[in-house]
Amino acid sequence: MQRRRSVTGVLPGQMEKAGSKNQNSRLCCLAFLSAFLWFFLLYFHFVFLRGDNSNANTSTTQFVDHHTTTLTPVIHESTSIHVNVPEVKPPPRKIGLPNSNPNPVEIKSYPPPPKSFPFSKALTSGDNKSDPCGGRYIYVHDLPSRFNEDMLKECKSLSLWTNMCKFTTNAGLGPPLENVEGVFSDTGWYATNQFAVDVIFSNRMKQYECLTNDSSVAAAIFVPFYAGFDIARYLWGYNISRRDAASLDLVDWLMKRPEWSIMNGQDHFLVAGRITWDFRRLSEEESDWGSKLLFLPAAKNMSMLVVESSPWNANDFGIPYPTYFHPAKDADVFNWQKRMRGLERKWLFSFAGAPRPGNVKSIRGQLIEQCRSSPVGKLLECDFGESKCHSPSSIMQMFQSSQFCLQPQGDSYTRRSAFDSMLAGCIPVFFHPGSAYTQYTWHLPKNYTKYSVFIPEDDIRKKNMSIEQILRQIPPEQEKLMREEVINLIPSLVYADPRSKLETLKDAFDVAVQAVINKVTHLRKDIINDNIDKNFIEENSWKYALLDEGKHEVGPHEWDPFFSKPKDGSGDSSDSSAAAAKNSWKNEQRKWK
Repeated sequence: MQRRRSVTGVLPGQMEKAGSKNQNSRLCCLAFLSAFLWFFLLYFHFVFLRGDNSNANTSTTQFVDHHTTTLTPVIHESTSIHVNVPEVKPPPRKIGLPNSNPNPVEIKSYPPPPKSFPFSKALTSGDNKSDPCGGRYIYVHDLPSRFNEDMLKECKSLSLWTNMCKFTTNAGLGPPLENVEGVFSDTGWYATNQFAVDVIFSNRMKQYECLTNDSSVAAAIFVPFYAGFDIARYLWGYNISRRDAASLDLVDWLMKRPEWSIMNGQDHFLVAGRITWDFRRLSEEESDWGSKLLFLPAAKNMSMLVVESSPWNANDFGIPYPTYFHPAKDADVFNWQKRMRGLERKWLFSFAGAPRPGNVKSIRGQLIEQCRSSPVGKLLECDFGESKCHSPSSIMQMFQSSQFCLQPQGDSYTRRSAFDSMLAGCIPVFFHPGSAYTQYTWHLPKNYTKYSVFIPEDDIRKKNMSIEQILRQIPPEQEKLMREEVINLIPSLVYADPRSKLETLKDAFDVAVQAVINKVTHLRKDIINDNIDKNFIEENSWKYALLDEGKHEVGPHEWDPFFSKPKDGSGDSSDSSAAAAKNSWKNEQRKWK
């Protein structure tokens, strides 16, 4: 027993105590055996137990410390042993077996919790298929009356030359038109002012089927500010402080509202029944035109719907001028469309307008001359004093009897006449893409050849090409298809009577509201997905409007020469734009003298 113990576990101290009883040679032998035993145990431990996973002279095995997630390498060499001892308490020993677990211990990673956005409730409301208004709710700000209704009470001050009081009657439609000559329908026709969209749109909004008092579920937020009526009061004879007062007051009021903080106004929209240049004053010079509403930082976040937008800015959008027709029910529209399909049109082309002798770039003089000289052309001159051009029945009668209606630029890019002619089933002929194609992308097909003819201005101005010859080259079957497309567009180009509601058809108001909702919804989704286009170039805004769904990149375009940047380099407004706005007012003055 003592011998066995001495081999396996005799301690040096015990051997010294037994030294007095044994011979010196036996003592040396026992010491040697004891040392050999310890060496064998250490060698077995470090080589066999810790080195089973080694297949080369040098190898590294990594152990995962579940307490510290620190990797502890152990390196084995053929001639020596190196152990890296961690500074912290090591974990229980892991015995590695060859190829037993080729993959290291997996540390699971979890995605961060989803971000919370203040408009999330509004987005998810669109997923509720049982709610017919899901994703379509509109919240309307309850503005102080000074921003809207008070202006109507002072309607005589809305224009220097026109008593606007009669045009604000009947919810903004104006007085009814009598159908003496049989040009109109018996009902639904009014002497509507071309700048009355402010009040018409606001009254239509009161009939919108998905209004809500809970702004948290709103797909968009409407601001019923009569911006067009406001600026109309002060464009002539007032300083810039007066012209800007209501706009600054409005912005201050909005920014204090809790609804504003949801998206800093990017879900807000308002309507102004005037051209955009009336709201884009570049300087603080008293002689400069208009207000600076659309240049205010807060207003740049909002969407402003105007009858003519800027091709170089992203915060305004074109909506149709009001026509004279405001149907109260679907049947009114269907009956009118049927009538326009059956008309005999004896004139190949016609033009209603006046020359612009002060504008060297205008082609109106040449168009008027071609109308006069052609046996298939019809002209309705709009000159000083009394003119049939100011008679709704005379205008509509000519358009109804024409196959094509010439629509050059007005005092600015656009003119109301384009919508009057399409209402009459007349195929419009445009000479500048800014007159329709880049303006009314919500309401007109992107494929403009389906419903219109495009003749570049230079073909008339420099080449003096014959309009009659160009139009005669269009095959009759193609003309028929184009006219049918125009007639089918009628519902989306007119504003229904605000005091009623169309049953199934979508009018210009419905199309615009849905477009705003789509715009805000896409923006919200882009914010959530961190997909904001950082390469957006605002001065190319007109190009983005022409892109197909899902496209984001723009490049050179065939219409670039038409939208070359103004000489002042602003990309926002120009002297020519301000001049156009002034001319528009001068022509209004001439009309009502």
